[in-house]
Amino acid sequence: MKHIVMALAAASLLIASSTTAAQHYPTKVIRLIVPLAAAGTGDTLARTVGEEMGKILGTTIVIDNRPGAGGLIGTETVAAATPDGYTLLAVSPSHVINPALHTRRTYDPLKSFEPITVMANTHQVLLAHPSVPFRTVRELIAYSKKNPGKLSYGSAGTGSATHLNMELFKSMSGADVVHVPYKGSTQARTDVLAGQVQLAVDGLLPTLPYIRDGRLRALGLTSSRRSPAAPDIPTIAEAGVPGYASDTWYGLLAPAKTPKAIVAALHTAAVKALAAPATRARLNALGAEPVANSPADFGKLLATEQTLWTKVVRESGAKVE
Repeated sequence: MKHIVMALAAASLLIASSTTAAQHYPTKVIRLIVPLAAAGTGDTLARTVGEEMGKILGTTIVIDNRPGAGGLIGTETVAAATPDGYTLLAVSPSHVINPALHTRRTYDPLKSFEPITVMANTHQVLLAHPSVPFRTVRELIAYSKKNPGKLSYGSAGTGSATHLNMELFKSMSGADVVHVPYKGSTQARTDVLAGQVQLAVDGLLPTLPYIRDGRLRALGLTSSRRSPAAPDIPTIAEAGVPGYASDTWYGLLAPAKTPKAIVAALHTAAVKALAAPATRARLNALGAEPVANSPADFGKLLATEQTLWTKVVRESGAKVE
């Protein structure tokens, strides 16, 4: 009985200290780790939203880029951090793709973190060199089946979102297309522009100039809905593969066991930041659409996405070299 009383007393003290900490949060600089290289879409989104969140919270949010190992290095750092709201993580779909590709890791993508919110969605697009003898998704599927092994597509690398989005397309449509992995999307884009590969999945924003001048042909967006930046481009689901949807989202996480009051404070700040006109204008310029969903909804998205991409990785045979 004495042990139970002592345990209850300890728990009460812990709850009280957590509540007190949350009431005074934040009292110092917050570090937002981005497990990606600087200057990319994910990094720019994190900087834009983080700067505005810092103003709302009355502190500074410092961006700490930790690229490498497909995002594992930065992610492991946050998973091991003290859950006090002063170390956060910016994530993209690779967060739930990595578990199927990397068996050696020190965290669980769901259990090791507290969801805060999805900051924004961006769009990827299925592209073709204009020399190909098809102009639509349906025609691509038919042509690839009649000419097995003849078409190839470039990706940003094995296990990347651009690779797995195409593998999902192949799985759902039966298209016969050969994968050619590159070391980054820029190299893949260069080769599809040159006609060295016929197809690629790439970001919409960096390829829009090539689409508009006719150097690339847009067949369909991987997203669940059309993009305001290019409303004339249909989704892949609309263009011939019903049910296909792969949204490229960017979200915020905190380490597991971060006090709920602190998660709530971070969520409120993120929602306000994403509603700010300056933030929305900057995101629109990036081709990104603000989301600001609840922690619970973000948690459901993470679980659903992990199930989807684990299946795609398994069926594609993708392995990290």
